[in-house]
Amino acid sequence: MTETTYRAWATPGAGEPLAETTLTAGALPADEVEVRVTHCGICHSDVHLIDDNWQVGVYPLVPGHEAVGEIVALGSGVHGLQIGQRVGVGWQRGACGHCDNCRAADEQMCSTQQATAIGMRGGFAERLRVQAPFALPLPDALSSVDAGPLLCGGITVYAPLARWARPGARVGVIGIGGLGHLAIRFAAAMGCEVTAFTSSPDKAEQARAFGARHIAPSRDPEALGELKETLDVIVSTVHAPLDWAAFISTLRANGTFVFVGVPPEPLTLPVGLLLGRQRRVAGSMIGNLRDLHAMLDFAAQHGVQAQTETFSIDDVNAAVDHVRQGKARYRAVLRF
Repeated sequence: MTETTYRAWATPGAGEPLAETTLTAGALPADEVEVRVTHCGICHSDVHLIDDNWQVGVYPLVPGHEAVGEIVALGSGVHGLQIGQRVGVGWQRGACGHCDNCRAADEQMCSTQQATAIGMRGGFAERLRVQAPFALPLPDALSSVDAGPLLCGGITVYAPLARWARPGARVGVIGIGGLGHLAIRFAAAMGCEVTAFTSSPDKAEQARAFGARHIAPSRDPEALGELKETLDVIVSTVHAPLDWAAFISTLRANGTFVFVGVPPEPLTLPVGLLLGRQRRVAGSMIGNLRDLHAMLDFAAQHGVQAQTETFSIDDVNAAVDHVRQGKARYRAVLRF
C-alpha cells in the first residue's frame, strides 16, 4: 500500500496550542485528489474548532478549511482534473452524492456531508485529501492569498446575495468584519446600493472603501427608524444580540433578512412584521458546488477579494490568537 508522509499543525486537545506533527496517509481513495497546500485562510470557525466551542472536536485536530494548493495525486476514478492544477478547498470536502439534497444539487445540506476539518485532517498541513468535486479549479485572476478566504467567508455571503439580491437592490450588511467586508464588496459589485450597519464608527471610512454608499449605527433605534421600509435584502454577519425587529422593519415589501452569523440568543420576532409586508427571515450556510464555481468566477471578473494579513505557518499560533482576539483586518492567511 502506497503511503504519504507529511507535516501538519494540530492541536492535541481543546484550546491547546498547535504543534507541528508528522502524519501518514494510506492509499488515495479512487474518488479523491491529494493537494499540496501552499496557503490556508484562518476562519473564526477554525478557532471554534481548536477551542472546541461546538463540542465536535476529534483530537489531535488539524484545522483549516480555506486551503489553496496544487494537485499532486489523482484517485483512479477521478476525471476532469490534472496533476499540477491549482485548486481551492472550502468548508466541505465530501458528500454522499445520492441523498435528496445531493440529487437537488444542494451538496452543502447533504445528510452525511463531510466537513474538511471536523473529524478529518484539515488544511493546516502540507497535504490535504478531498473528494474530487470539492477541489475547485481557481481562475488565474485570483491569487492564492486572495482565493483562500473566498472559499468559506466569500461563499457564505455570496450565496444569499446571489439568491435574493438583484442589480439596483438596496442591500444592508450588518457587521464590518471578516464576512461583512466581503458582503459589502460582493453586493456593490452586483450593482446594489449598500448600507453598512456597524457598532464601530471607526470602520465607516473602510466600509465606504469596500463599496458601501451609506453607513448606519447598528444599535441606534432612531437611526434604524429613519430607514424604515427602505431595504430589499439584509445580510447579518454578526454574532451579537441586536434589535432584530427594528432591522426587519427596515425591509421593504417582500424583503429578505438572512442570517449567516449566529446570534447568542433565540430569535424572537412579532409575526405581524412579516405578514403585513410579506417579509421573510432566512438562514444560509456556505453554498453548493454551483454557487462556489459561480462565486470564484464572479470574484475574478469583478476584482472582489478579501482584505488579508499573511502569516508564515511557523507563526501559526500567533496567527490563530490574532483571529481569536478579533484583531484580523479582515482575514488572516497562512503561507506554507
